[in-house]
Parts: sequence; C-alpha cells; structure tokens
Amino acid sequence: MNSKGKVIIGLSGGVDSAVAALLLKNQGWEVEALFMKNWEEDDTAEYCSAALDLADARCVADKLDIPLHTMNFSAEYWERVFQYFLQEYQAGRTPNPDVLCNREIKFKAFLHHALAMGADHIATGHYARISYNSGCHLLRAADDNKDQTYFLYMLGQPALKHSLFPLGELTKPEVREIARQAGFENHEKKDSTGICFIGERRFKDFLATYLPANPGEIQTPEGKVLGRHEGLMYYTLGQRQGLGIGGVAGADEAPWFVAAKELERNVLVVVQGHDHPLLFSRTLEAEQLHWITGTPPARRFHCQARCRHRQALQDCEVRIDNDSMHVSFASPQRAITPGQSVVLYQDQECLGGGVIR
Repeated sequence: MNSKGKVIIGLSGGVDSAVAALLLKNQGWEVEALFMKNWEEDDTAEYCSAALDLADARCVADKLDIPLHTMNFSAEYWERVFQYFLQEYQAGRTPNPDVLCNREIKFKAFLHHALAMGADHIATGHYARISYNSGCHLLRAADDNKDQTYFLYMLGQPALKHSLFPLGELTKPEVREIARQAGFENHEKKDSTGICFIGERRFKDFLATYLPANPGEIQTPEGKVLGRHEGLMYYTLGQRQGLGIGGVAGADEAPWFVAAKELERNVLVVVQGHDHPLLFSRTLEAEQLHWITGTPPARRFHCQARCRHRQALQDCEVRIDNDSMHVSFASPQRAITPGQSVVLYQDQECLGGGVIR
C-alpha cells in the first residue's frame, strides 16, 4: 500500500475527474474509482448518457490501471434531492439541485460508501481548494472562471476532512492539456450541463411529467394583460427567452423580462428592458443557513457574496438573526431569485451561505 493512503475518486466519464485520478496516482496515492448512477434513465437515445459516461470512465480506469467500482444511488437521490427539487418548483421558487446533490450524494452517500470500502479519502474533479488551519477551510479555485465553491458551500467539516480536490490549482485549459498528453480519449469532451445527474433535457417537458402545469396570465406591474404563461414553475426571475409575448401594441420594442411570480394570483409579472428597476434589489433574506466551520464569523459582518454561479463577488453586509440572514449589498443586484443560494466569501475563503427566501 502506498504511504499516502487509499483514495476513491468519483469518476464521471468527464475530463475533470479523469485528470484528478491521474494526478492522485502520480502523487503516490492508492487510487480506486467509483462511477455513480443516481438517476434511473428512461433510456431514450436523446438523453441516455449514463452508459456512454460509464464507457468513458472505464477507458480512463483501464488507462490508469485502477479498479473501477459502480454504485447506484438513485433511491438516495430521489429521496434527498429530487423530491425537494419538485417541492421548490411547486412553491414558485427556483431551486439549485447541484448544491443539495453535492451535500447529500457526492459528499454523504458516496463518502460513507467509500469509507466503508476502506478509503481514507474521496476525491472529485471539482475546482476548489481546502486549507487545513484550525479545521478545514474551503477556498476558491485558482481558476476563477471554473471555481465551483458556490455549489460546495453546504459541505461541513466531516466531509471536507475526507475530501481531496486535485484540480484546485489548475485552469481548465491546463486540465485538458494534461488529459491530451495522457492519451485520454475524453480530453475534448464537453462539460456536462443541465440538472445534476439528470443531464440535458427539454426542461419544460421534463418538469411537466412530475408537476401539473397551471397556466395563467402574463401581466405588467400595472395589471395590463399581455398574454398567457404555461405555469409559473417554468419561469425564473430575469428570464427573457420563451415568454411568447413578442411585440405589444403601444409599447416600444425593448425585450420583456420576468420580474415576479405571484403564486396566489398565478400571475407572471414582466417588465421591459434589461435594467428595469423592478429587476434590481439591494437586500435579500436567506434561510437554511450553513457555515463551513460550524459557526458564522459574527452576528454582523462585512464580506463578499454571489447569488449565482460565476457572478462577480459583490460587497455586502450580513446580519444574522436566529435561523435567518439579512444581506445588504453595496450596489443593487439584478434578478435575485428565491430558491437559489447566496454564498458568502472573505477574500479566498468560502464561509457558507443560505437559500434565498
């Protein structure tokens, strides 16, 4: 056995986890891989990617001469992630399943399974870093464009203590070049998008198979009816595409954007112009708070925050009140969306965050 210990890497079939596995092996770890299946596919050719991803993962494992295990976490995913996902949409919010998926599946179900298999650590292809100084601290990745700490803010000390992020110091082009030099066939494979583990689907069709559509009116803030929406769950704040209202008599040609979803009246409120005042807010309230070190820095403090992945960090003041959090931004923020997460930072460190109420 190697002196560094045993690590099981979540091998997805993508280039990031492939290079992470290679780096770990080169660093002297005893590396094994695990391919997770977390969704029972409908096996339609258009969407069924799990079999292709597994084939890509096998190619990488064979190339590296490491064992590849497979595990089906579909039941856990359904119970811990997908049911919450549906409840949030039904309540008119826009959830972020990747955040919950990381906490409940990759860094809980997978971690527990790996430790039971005798691993000392798990590893993933996430772009993030961990520092060990009076506990575990989650740091932003060196590649700001790929930093994934926004999706990892719900991790706690037990998960981080047993986790490795080998790509934290690398950029995406560097990762692809390492994969190319290693002879990995997936070195140019495009990044996965879409719902965590469910993949790229026609979102409206997919959601409609689980939730009944409830059409209603599209109105201006003044109450003028512009058309019909297909169901509030299909829209998110700030959205421009897919409104189907086109030109409106008596209005200028500026595009329309979703400004609000009024659940009780089942009305979609839209405004004209990307920078309409109703699309902006200086404050938000958040709940389901999580702090990576276990506690917030203070009851009131200044830091930076982002309300969506890849948003530039925004200066703000945070006030903690029991189980909720009030965030005041230095400048107005566009399309703050209930159900999404606000994630807080002090320079390089991700402090934690909460779900926007």
